[in-house]
Amino acid sequence: MLHNQISTLKTSIRNGETNLKKKEDEQMSIEKGLRNVKKSVLDLAPIIEGSTPTDSFKNSLDLAQHAEKWGYNRYWFAEHHNMPGIASSATSIIIGHIAAGTSTIRVGSGGIMLPNHAPLVIAEQFGTLESLFPGRIDLGLGRAPGTDHRTAFALRRDRRSDSHNFPEQLAELRAYFNPSLNDEPVYVRSIPGEGLSIPIWLLGSSGFSAQLAAQLGLPFAFANHFAPENTMKALELYYANFNPSEVLEKPYAIAAVNVIAADTDNEAQWLSTSMQQQFLNLVRNNPSPLKPPVDSMDDVWSSSEKIALQSKLTSAMVGSPDTVKTELEAFLKKTNVDEIIINGQIYDHKARLRSFEIVSEL
Repeated sequence: MLHNQISTLKTSIRNGETNLKKKEDEQMSIEKGLRNVKKSVLDLAPIIEGSTPTDSFKNSLDLAQHAEKWGYNRYWFAEHHNMPGIASSATSIIIGHIAAGTSTIRVGSGGIMLPNHAPLVIAEQFGTLESLFPGRIDLGLGRAPGTDHRTAFALRRDRRSDSHNFPEQLAELRAYFNPSLNDEPVYVRSIPGEGLSIPIWLLGSSGFSAQLAAQLGLPFAFANHFAPENTMKALELYYANFNPSEVLEKPYAIAAVNVIAADTDNEAQWLSTSMQQQFLNLVRNNPSPLKPPVDSMDDVWSSSEKIALQSKLTSAMVGSPDTVKTELEAFLKKTNVDEIIINGQIYDHKARLRSFEIVSEL
Protein backbone atom coordinates (compact mmCIF):
# COMPACT_ATOMS: atom_id res chain seq x y z
CA MET A 1 0.00 0.00 0.00
CA LEU A 2 2.90 2.35 0.72
CA HIS A 3 4.04 1.98 -2.91
CA ASN A 4 0.51 2.80 -4.11
CA GLN A 5 0.40 5.88 -1.89
CA ILE A 6 3.67 7.12 -3.36
CA SER A 7 2.43 6.57 -6.91
CA THR A 8 -0.73 8.49 -6.08
CA LEU A 9 1.33 11.35 -4.65
CA LYS A 10 3.44 11.57 -7.80
CA THR A 11 0.30 11.68 -9.94
CA SER A 12 -1.17 14.38 -7.72
CA ILE A 13 2.00 16.43 -8.02
CA ARG A 14 1.89 16.26 -11.81
CA ASN A 15 -1.73 17.39 -11.76
CA GLY A 16 -1.37 19.82 -8.87
CA GLU A 17 -1.88 23.04 -10.76
CA THR A 18 -5.54 22.25 -11.44
CA ASN A 19 -6.61 23.60 -8.06
CA LEU A 20 -4.44 26.70 -8.20
CA LYS A 21 -6.87 29.41 -9.25
CA LYS A 22 -9.70 28.06 -7.14
CA LYS A 23 -7.89 28.48 -3.83
CA GLU A 24 -5.25 31.13 -4.26
CA ASP A 25 -7.53 34.14 -3.93
CA GLU A 26 -9.04 32.78 -0.72
CA GLN A 27 -5.63 31.98 0.79
CA MET A 28 -3.90 35.20 -0.25
CA SER A 29 -6.71 37.40 1.03
CA ILE A 30 -5.45 37.09 4.60
CA GLU A 31 -2.54 39.50 4.86
CA LYS A 32 0.16 39.06 7.44
CA GLY A 33 2.43 41.76 8.81
CA LEU A 34 5.74 41.84 10.63
CA ARG A 35 4.06 41.86 14.01
CA ASN A 36 2.12 38.64 13.49
CA VAL A 37 4.66 36.45 11.70
CA LYS A 38 7.44 34.56 13.38
CA LYS A 39 11.07 35.34 12.60
CA SER A 40 13.80 32.72 12.47
CA VAL A 41 17.48 32.39 11.54
CA LEU A 42 19.04 30.48 8.66
CA ASP A 43 22.74 30.18 9.45
CA LEU A 44 25.02 29.03 6.63
CA ALA A 45 27.86 28.96 9.17
CA PRO A 46 29.97 31.25 6.97
CA ILE A 47 33.71 30.78 6.95
CA ILE A 48 35.06 34.27 6.41
CA GLU A 49 38.29 34.96 4.60
CA GLY A 50 41.23 34.43 6.94
CA SER A 51 39.25 32.39 9.48
CA THR A 52 38.59 28.70 10.20
CA PRO A 53 35.50 26.53 10.77
CA THR A 54 36.30 26.74 14.49
CA ASP A 55 35.69 30.49 14.30
CA SER A 56 32.47 29.90 12.36
CA PHE A 57 31.09 27.57 15.01
CA LYS A 58 31.93 30.03 17.79
CA ASN A 59 30.14 32.78 15.87
CA SER A 60 27.14 30.54 15.20
CA LEU A 61 26.74 29.75 18.88
CA ASP A 62 27.04 33.42 19.79
CA LEU A 63 24.46 34.40 17.18
CA ALA A 64 22.10 31.61 18.31
CA GLN A 65 22.31 32.74 21.93
CA HIS A 66 21.57 36.32 20.91
CA ALA A 67 18.75 35.19 18.60
CA GLU A 68 17.16 33.29 21.48
CA LYS A 69 17.33 36.42 23.65
CA TRP A 70 15.87 38.55 20.84
CA GLY A 71 12.86 36.25 20.42
CA TYR A 72 13.65 34.37 17.22
CA ASN A 73 11.59 31.22 16.80
CA ARG A 74 14.01 28.71 15.29
CA TYR A 75 17.64 28.40 14.19
CA TRP A 76 18.38 26.29 11.13
CA PHE A 77 21.53 25.07 9.38
CA ALA A 78 21.80 23.95 5.76
CA GLU A 79 23.72 20.95 4.47
CA HIS A 80 26.40 21.93 1.95
CA HIS A 81 29.50 20.03 0.91
CA ASN A 82 32.80 20.96 -0.73
CA MET A 83 32.08 24.65 -0.11
CA PRO A 84 35.06 26.62 1.26
CA GLY A 85 32.76 29.29 2.68
CA ILE A 86 30.20 27.09 4.49
CA ALA A 87 31.03 25.06 7.61
CA SER A 88 27.72 23.20 8.19
CA SER A 89 28.45 20.02 6.19
CA ALA A 90 27.98 17.75 9.23
CA THR A 91 24.60 19.33 9.85
CA SER A 92 23.26 17.13 12.63
CA ILE A 93 26.44 17.62 14.69
CA ILE A 94 26.34 21.42 14.57
CA ILE A 95 22.61 21.28 15.40
CA GLY A 96 23.48 19.39 18.58
CA HIS A 97 26.19 21.89 19.44
CA ILE A 98 23.82 24.85 19.10
CA ALA A 99 20.97 23.12 20.93
CA ALA A 100 23.32 22.36 23.83
CA GLY A 101 24.35 26.01 24.04
CA THR A 102 20.79 27.38 24.07
CA SER A 103 17.69 26.53 26.06
CA THR A 104 14.43 27.46 24.32
CA ILE A 105 14.93 28.28 20.64
CA ARG A 106 14.09 25.51 18.18
CA VAL A 107 17.11 24.16 16.30
CA GLY A 108 17.14 22.15 13.11
CA SER A 109 18.04 21.61 9.49
CA GLY A 110 17.14 23.85 6.64
CA GLY A 111 17.83 21.38 5.37
CA ILE A 112 19.21 17.86 5.25
CA MET A 113 19.61 16.77 1.62
CA LEU A 114 17.91 13.39 1.98
CA PRO A 115 19.23 11.76 -1.24
CA ASN A 116 22.75 12.05 0.24
CA HIS A 117 21.84 9.73 3.12
CA ALA A 118 20.19 6.49 4.06
CA PRO A 119 16.83 7.44 5.60
CA LEU A 120 17.57 5.17 8.57
CA VAL A 121 20.72 7.16 9.41
CA ILE A 122 18.79 10.45 9.40
CA ALA A 123 16.04 8.91 11.55
CA GLU A 124 18.62 7.76 14.10
CA GLN A 125 20.53 11.06 14.08
CA PHE A 126 17.45 13.20 14.56
CA GLY A 127 15.94 10.68 16.95
CA THR A 128 19.09 11.14 19.03
CA LEU A 129 18.84 14.94 18.82
CA GLU A 130 15.17 14.92 19.82
CA SER A 131 15.94 12.59 22.74
CA LEU A 132 18.66 14.97 23.94
CA PHE A 133 16.64 18.16 23.37
CA PRO A 134 12.94 17.19 23.59
CA GLY A 135 10.50 19.42 21.76
CA ARG A 136 13.17 21.63 20.18
CA ILE A 137 14.33 19.82 17.02
CA ASP A 138 13.14 20.44 13.45
CA LEU A 139 13.92 18.19 10.50
CA GLY A 140 13.84 20.12 7.24
CA LEU A 141 14.44 18.01 4.14
CA GLY A 142 15.56 18.90 0.65
CA ARG A 143 16.07 16.79 -2.45
CA ALA A 144 18.98 18.64 -4.08
CA PRO A 145 22.55 17.40 -3.55
CA GLY A 146 23.76 20.60 -1.87
CA THR A 147 26.98 20.29 -3.84
CA ASP A 148 28.49 19.43 -7.23
CA HIS A 149 28.07 16.10 -9.04
CA ARG A 150 31.48 14.69 -8.10
CA THR A 151 30.95 15.44 -4.43
CA ALA A 152 27.44 14.02 -4.56
CA PHE A 153 28.85 10.76 -5.89
CA ALA A 154 31.50 10.76 -3.16
CA LEU A 155 28.68 11.07 -0.61
CA ARG A 156 26.24 8.61 -2.12
CA ARG A 157 28.45 6.07 -3.92
CA ASP A 158 25.44 5.21 -6.05
CA ARG A 159 24.26 7.26 -9.00
CA ARG A 160 20.80 5.74 -8.66
CA SER A 161 20.22 7.66 -5.43
CA ASP A 162 18.98 11.05 -6.55
CA SER A 163 16.08 13.45 -6.32
CA HIS A 164 13.80 11.29 -8.45
CA ASN A 165 13.14 8.84 -5.62
CA PHE A 166 12.79 11.54 -2.95
CA PRO A 167 9.10 10.65 -2.26
CA GLU A 168 10.09 7.03 -1.56
CA GLN A 169 12.94 8.12 0.69
CA LEU A 170 10.64 10.50 2.55
CA ALA A 171 8.03 7.78 3.07
CA GLU A 172 10.70 5.43 4.42
CA LEU A 173 12.02 8.09 6.80
CA ARG A 174 8.58 8.99 8.12
CA ALA A 175 7.81 5.31 8.71
CA TYR A 176 10.87 4.96 10.95
CA PHE A 177 9.40 7.62 13.23
CA ASN A 178 5.85 6.26 12.89
CA PRO A 179 5.83 2.52 12.11
CA SER A 180 2.02 2.56 11.71
CA LEU A 181 2.66 4.07 8.26
CA ASN A 182 3.98 0.64 7.19
CA ASP A 183 1.52 -2.02 6.00
CA GLU A 184 4.09 -4.80 6.20
CA PRO A 185 5.91 -6.27 9.20
CA VAL A 186 8.65 -3.97 10.51
CA TYR A 187 12.06 -5.61 10.73
CA VAL A 188 14.26 -2.49 10.78
CA ARG A 189 13.64 0.06 13.51
CA SER A 190 15.16 3.45 14.31
CA ILE A 191 16.35 3.44 17.91
CA PRO A 192 16.24 6.24 18.97
CA GLY A 193 13.66 7.79 16.68
CA GLU A 194 10.73 5.40 16.70
CA GLY A 195 7.66 6.96 18.31
CA LEU A 196 9.11 10.46 18.49
CA SER A 197 7.21 13.44 17.15
CA ILE A 198 9.81 15.39 15.16
CA PRO A 199 8.36 18.07 12.87
CA ILE A 200 9.29 17.35 9.25
CA TRP A 201 9.48 20.25 6.82
CA LEU A 202 9.83 19.97 3.07
CA LEU A 203 12.18 22.51 1.55
CA GLY A 204 12.25 23.57 -2.07
CA SER A 205 13.33 26.04 -4.70
CA SER A 206 10.71 24.98 -7.27
CA GLY A 207 7.21 23.55 -7.37
CA PHE A 208 7.91 19.86 -6.77
CA SER A 209 8.43 19.91 -3.01
CA ALA A 210 5.69 22.53 -2.65
CA GLN A 211 3.16 20.16 -4.16
CA LEU A 212 4.49 17.14 -2.28
CA ALA A 213 4.25 19.05 1.02
CA ALA A 214 0.71 20.09 0.11
CA GLN A 215 -0.40 16.56 -0.73
CA LEU A 216 1.06 15.18 2.51
CA GLY A 217 -0.22 18.06 4.65
CA LEU A 218 3.29 19.04 5.78
CA PRO A 219 4.80 22.49 6.39
CA PHE A 220 6.79 23.96 3.51
CA ALA A 221 9.86 26.21 3.42
CA PHE A 222 10.86 27.97 0.21
CA ALA A 223 14.41 29.01 -0.70
CA ASN A 224 13.57 32.54 -1.75
CA HIS A 225 17.11 33.58 -0.76
CA PHE A 226 18.54 31.94 -3.88
CA ALA A 227 15.55 31.19 -6.14
CA PRO A 228 13.34 34.31 -5.88
CA GLU A 229 12.08 33.88 -9.44
CA ASN A 230 10.16 30.75 -8.35
CA THR A 231 8.81 31.96 -5.01
CA MET A 232 5.25 32.91 -5.88
CA LYS A 233 4.55 29.95 -8.16
CA ALA A 234 5.75 27.47 -5.54
CA LEU A 235 3.83 29.10 -2.68
CA GLU A 236 0.66 29.35 -4.74
CA LEU A 237 0.91 25.65 -5.62
CA TYR A 238 1.34 24.82 -1.95
CA TYR A 239 -1.59 26.94 -0.80
CA ALA A 240 -3.90 25.75 -3.58
CA ASN A 241 -3.27 22.02 -3.21
CA PHE A 242 -2.94 21.68 0.55
CA ASN A 243 -4.62 18.67 2.12
CA PRO A 244 -5.29 18.84 5.89
CA SER A 245 -3.51 16.09 7.79
CA GLU A 246 -2.76 14.87 11.30
CA VAL A 247 0.25 17.21 11.15
CA LEU A 248 -1.45 20.40 9.96
CA GLU A 249 -5.03 21.55 9.55
CA LYS A 250 -4.04 24.39 7.24
CA PRO A 251 -0.95 25.37 5.23
CA TYR A 252 2.11 26.68 7.02
CA ALA A 253 4.81 28.28 4.90
CA ILE A 254 8.23 29.75 5.62
CA ALA A 255 10.25 31.81 3.17
CA ALA A 256 14.00 32.28 3.45
CA VAL A 257 15.12 35.83 2.74
CA ASN A 258 18.49 37.55 2.51
CA VAL A 259 18.49 40.50 4.90
CA ILE A 260 21.35 42.85 5.67
CA ALA A 261 20.31 45.59 8.06
CA ALA A 262 22.43 48.37 9.52
CA ASP A 263 21.87 51.75 11.13
CA THR A 264 22.08 53.49 7.74
CA ASP A 265 21.32 52.53 4.15
CA ASN A 266 24.90 53.29 3.11
CA GLU A 267 26.42 51.02 5.73
CA ALA A 268 24.05 48.18 4.82
CA GLN A 269 24.82 48.53 1.12
CA TRP A 270 28.52 48.38 1.88
CA LEU A 271 28.10 45.29 4.07
CA SER A 272 26.06 43.60 1.33
CA THR A 273 29.02 43.54 -1.06
CA SER A 274 30.29 40.45 0.79
CA MET A 275 27.09 38.62 -0.18
CA GLN A 276 27.36 39.95 -3.72
CA GLN A 277 30.89 38.61 -4.03
CA GLN A 278 29.71 35.25 -2.74
CA PHE A 279 27.01 35.01 -5.43
CA LEU A 280 29.53 36.14 -8.02
CA ASN A 281 32.04 33.46 -7.10
CA LEU A 282 29.33 30.81 -7.34
CA VAL A 283 28.48 32.02 -10.86
CA ARG A 284 32.17 31.85 -11.70
CA ASN A 285 32.28 28.29 -10.33
CA ASN A 286 34.85 29.43 -7.82
CA PRO A 287 33.26 29.18 -4.35
CA SER A 288 35.37 30.81 -1.68
CA PRO A 289 35.29 31.99 1.94
CA LEU A 290 33.10 35.01 2.59
CA LYS A 291 35.08 38.07 1.54
CA PRO A 292 35.25 41.46 3.24
CA PRO A 293 33.13 44.32 1.88
CA VAL A 294 34.41 46.49 -0.97
CA ASP A 295 33.66 50.10 -1.78
CA SER A 296 32.53 49.33 -5.33
CA MET A 297 31.46 46.08 -6.94
CA ASP A 298 32.16 47.60 -10.36
CA ASP A 299 35.82 46.88 -9.69
CA VAL A 300 34.99 43.22 -9.02
CA TRP A 301 32.40 42.08 -11.57
CA SER A 302 31.87 42.66 -15.26
CA SER A 303 28.77 44.34 -16.62
CA SER A 304 27.45 41.01 -17.91
CA GLU A 305 28.00 39.35 -14.53
CA LYS A 306 26.19 42.21 -12.80
CA ILE A 307 23.19 41.76 -15.11
CA ALA A 308 23.21 37.98 -14.61
CA LEU A 309 23.05 38.38 -10.84
CA GLN A 310 20.42 41.11 -10.67
CA SER A 311 17.43 38.78 -10.23
CA LYS A 312 18.96 37.21 -7.13
CA LEU A 313 20.48 40.36 -5.68
CA THR A 314 17.44 42.59 -6.07
CA SER A 315 15.40 40.22 -3.88
CA ALA A 316 17.75 40.84 -0.94
CA MET A 317 16.49 43.32 1.64
CA VAL A 318 19.33 45.69 2.38
CA GLY A 319 19.20 48.96 4.29
CA SER A 320 18.38 50.88 7.43
CA PRO A 321 15.66 49.71 9.83
CA ASP A 322 12.98 51.71 7.97
CA THR A 323 14.12 50.44 4.57
CA VAL A 324 14.20 46.80 5.65
CA LYS A 325 10.85 47.11 7.42
CA THR A 326 9.19 48.48 4.30
CA GLU A 327 10.64 45.74 2.11
CA LEU A 328 9.79 42.93 4.53
CA GLU A 329 6.20 44.15 4.90
CA ALA A 330 5.82 44.28 1.11
CA PHE A 331 7.22 40.74 0.86
CA LEU A 332 4.82 39.43 3.49
CA LYS A 333 1.87 41.10 1.80
CA LYS A 334 2.84 39.50 -1.49
CA THR A 335 3.60 35.99 -0.22
CA ASN A 336 1.33 35.58 2.82
CA VAL A 337 3.91 33.33 4.49
CA ASP A 338 3.53 32.46 8.16
CA GLU A 339 7.19 32.85 9.01
CA ILE A 340 10.35 34.37 7.57
CA ILE A 341 13.76 32.82 8.11
CA ILE A 342 16.60 35.29 7.76
CA ASN A 343 19.93 34.61 6.09
CA GLY A 344 22.57 37.28 6.74
CA GLN A 345 25.88 36.79 4.95
CA ILE A 346 27.87 39.52 6.68
CA TYR A 347 31.66 39.47 7.03
CA ASP A 348 32.01 41.22 10.38
CA HIS A 349 30.45 39.25 13.23
CA LYS A 350 29.45 42.32 15.25
CA ALA A 351 27.74 43.82 12.19
CA ARG A 352 25.98 40.49 11.65
CA LEU A 353 24.69 40.51 15.22
CA ARG A 354 23.49 44.08 14.77
CA SER A 355 21.62 43.14 11.59
CA PHE A 356 19.68 40.37 13.33
CA GLU A 357 19.03 42.62 16.31
CA ILE A 358 17.51 45.26 14.01
CA VAL A 359 15.22 42.72 12.34
CA SER A 360 14.08 41.39 15.72
CA GLU A 361 12.91 44.88 16.66
CA LEU A 362 10.83 45.49 13.53
